[in-house]
Amino acid sequence: MLSAVSRPIRDSCAPVLDRCFRLVPCLADPARRSSLGLKAALVTLHLVFVGVIFLFDSELIEKTKHEPWYITFYLLLFVATLVQYFITSGSSPGYVLDAMRHANERNALFPKISTTSKQPASSKNGNIVITMEGSRPGRSFSGSNATSWTKLVLDLYPPGTSIRSLTCSYCNVEQPPRAKHCHDCDRCVLQFDHHCVWLGTCVGLGNHCRFWWFICEETALCLWTGVLYVAYLKANIALAWWKDVIMIMLLIILAISLIFLLLLLLFHSYLILTNQTTYELVRRRRIPYLRGIPERVYPFSDGVCRNLYKFCCVKASVYNLERLPTAQEIEEKSRPYTCLDFLTCRCCC
Repeated sequence: MLSAVSRPIRDSCAPVLDRCFRLVPCLADPARRSSLGLKAALVTLHLVFVGVIFLFDSELIEKTKHEPWYITFYLLLFVATLVQYFITSGSSPGYVLDAMRHANERNALFPKISTTSKQPASSKNGNIVITMEGSRPGRSFSGSNATSWTKLVLDLYPPGTSIRSLTCSYCNVEQPPRAKHCHDCDRCVLQFDHHCVWLGTCVGLGNHCRFWWFICEETALCLWTGVLYVAYLKANIALAWWKDVIMIMLLIILAISLIFLLLLLLFHSYLILTNQTTYELVRRRRIPYLRGIPERVYPFSDGVCRNLYKFCCVKASVYNLERLPTAQEIEEKSRPYTCLDFLTCRCCC
């Protein structure tokens, strides 16, 4: 009965949907539609929470006339948060295929230069740096180029590592350490952290810094908005009960969101200081190259200061492929800290 009623409606809507899909091709993909829907919902929530306080609080409007800088900074933070959100969601997390293509193009331009010459002069641990210029997706490579990428990746692993264990069964490319295939994006991501449904993309080596700044701005905006809500309730409680109900409900949602954002900000700050990813922390025992390393040892950490420098100051177009540490380096990092280590800032450098 229901199917018979819904079929004419579905048939009448089909031409309209087809026209919309032709005008906006991205809507034809269900995954893209879902991502756009979440982005629209997030922007709408921001507009609702900020708009309600300006709509209800007349004293805030009067305060704007006497102290315009206060609301100006608040609105600037609001705009900056939304801009940072769209920048982060539109940025590349760093795909293995892109790194492979650019490494191969570099080998084609400089065929006489060996792979080892790509190592930066300032690098002490043999990491490989690839400069990314213009990210164009691609999936086909010649045999000689694929061989050069294979050699480059094998240099990042201990001698004797089988190339079969490093090859992604979905993309059919060799994964450097810390890379993982994302089933939502259907690509291998360098230094994979997690796939964020709100951003509609992965968080990886290329956009983790932008993601952290977005969380930081979102936390500050949520806290400031909560302060405005509390100030309104203190001054206008019991004047209009329906306004109070709306404000209290929104304030409860803000408080829950603020707790979540603070925990997320602290968690990712910890990951940055120790040079870890969410995937490595959660799935440590299931990642082959991390199984034999003690729990409290961070194999890719170069100290707090260097970790912060690499995270904040290295350009997003430069992808640093980190090699696995040797057994001697793991043993050195496993050594307990002494008073002399703290005096010499071993934890920082």
